[in-house]
Amino acid sequence: MTLVSFVNSLWGILTIVANVIAVYLLVAQFSLGLRQSSFARFFRDHSFLVSFIASGLAMAGSLTYSDVIGYAPCVLCWFQRICMYPLVLIMGLAMFRKDQNIKIYGLVLSIIGGLIALYHYVGQLGYTALPCSALGYSVSCSQQFVLEYGYITIPMMAFSAFALIATTLGISLRKDEQTNA
Repeated sequence: MTLVSFVNSLWGILTIVANVIAVYLLVAQFSLGLRQSSFARFFRDHSFLVSFIASGLAMAGSLTYSDVIGYAPCVLCWFQRICMYPLVLIMGLAMFRKDQNIKIYGLVLSIIGGLIALYHYVGQLGYTALPCSALGYSVSCSQQFVLEYGYITIPMMAFSAFALIATTLGISLRKDEQTNA
């Protein structure tokens, strides 16, 4: 197994896991039984830790693809990085300081980054034109360096991390609002 195939498989599996957890947490918001499960409660109570780990793994993945494997990031990848990289620091500091007010900043960054990643992914599938395909100073945003398990590309990996962070922080904020009410 080559390094590239190992990295693709590892991050592909992590993407699937993030997708499953994010969907579960989203559905749990509309189901009292799921919302009170120990699984959902873990993510609600450890939102900083989960967000820190997810953003750290996403950052490690993007740096592995660009700096180790040699895939040049496109313009939309840079915008996603602009949203993801600070999350590692913000969530790490929030976890260390136990500052609940930082959740909203992480949620906003993850939603913005997730929307960019989703737009990028949909564009790579050919459903919308990507504006950066004609730029001469970077690779085309439509270029797929990775296609794992038939649907996982690098933008899907980023979207999954953003979705996990957003759902985790979102349910945690909802808990905080219910506690304060």
